[in-house]
Amino acid sequence: MGQSKIVSLDKFVEKSLYDKKFGYYSTRNPFGVSGDFVTSPLVSILFGEMIAIWTVAFWESQQKPKNFNFIELGPGDGSLCKTLLNTFKKFPEFYNSLNVYLYEKSEHLIKVQKKEIKNDKVLWIRKMDKIKNGTSLFFGNEFFDAIPIKQFEKKNKTFYEKFIKYKKKDHLEFFLKKASKNDLKELKKFNLLKKGGVIEYPKMGIAELNKIISVIKRYQGGILLIDYGYKKSQKISTIQSIKAHKKNSLFKNIGNSDITSLVNFSLLKNLFIKNKLKFNKIVSQSFFLQKIGILKRASILASKMTFKEKSNLYFRMQRLLSNKQMGALFKVAFAYKSKKKFNLGFEK
Repeated sequence: MGQSKIVSLDKFVEKSLYDKKFGYYSTRNPFGVSGDFVTSPLVSILFGEMIAIWTVAFWESQQKPKNFNFIELGPGDGSLCKTLLNTFKKFPEFYNSLNVYLYEKSEHLIKVQKKEIKNDKVLWIRKMDKIKNGTSLFFGNEFFDAIPIKQFEKKNKTFYEKFIKYKKKDHLEFFLKKASKNDLKELKKFNLLKKGGVIEYPKMGIAELNKIISVIKRYQGGILLIDYGYKKSQKISTIQSIKAHKKNSLFKNIGNSDITSLVNFSLLKNLFIKNKLKFNKIVSQSFFLQKIGILKRASILASKMTFKEKSNLYFRMQRLLSNKQMGALFKVAFAYKSKKKFNLGFEK
């Protein structure tokens, strides 16, 4: 990349993940056992079924609008959408009102998804203005953690942003550059300047959410986000690189490894409330899935299974719900605009 080229951390991550020629998501299907990581929809089909049932309940709470848009953010390999559609079909009145949009920027993953999904209700979009009039529900599972973040640090009363310097071929290193006034204004707005240590700020993610919020405000609806993250500020760098299900050095295997960061759910809550959306409390994935009936559904399925099938089912359920696995690490947040209160999955 030439001698001593300088780039901000978020731009470096964006290029590593989404560059059209060598970006991680532009050149492969990273999902599943043979890929680099496994997401909840791939752990168990029950995850998708429960999200579908929750969606139908939300539609009912909105007085069954005749036009209902379901927008999946970053649909991965398309397997969740496939499960959702199969479950939605069991509710004919809902299914008749449904339009499905898949919001995806990777050309490669769009091809993967199109092989999986053959349904004329589904439309692939890259811009939010393609969404037609109708109550609009956005859903993102591990969407936000894949959007690059900025990092800042305070030294001697001055705030600096983290950049990456390409010194010579294959040699990269971090360095700090004085933070811009505009970025400091943003950090102040979200009360992030009070924090010590590393300050993480999802500037690109907030730009995405602002587009989504404007659709929700225009048409009513909401956004359900499930991701691994935290409620209280970490004050440390949460960026990590993953390859073949193992941690990888950030500067190794660039373009051949996933780079993610933990999601600051308090910051998202702050953003939604500033935009006058209703917001349910942040809960764990385990709490949410159990409240919407996943154990009951598993028990119905188990009654018709062999011992081996049951063992497999409960092994997968444990992965979704156990606090030692995805259950506590993954958080769930729901923000919405509606005259009707809807807190299914969030109340004790």
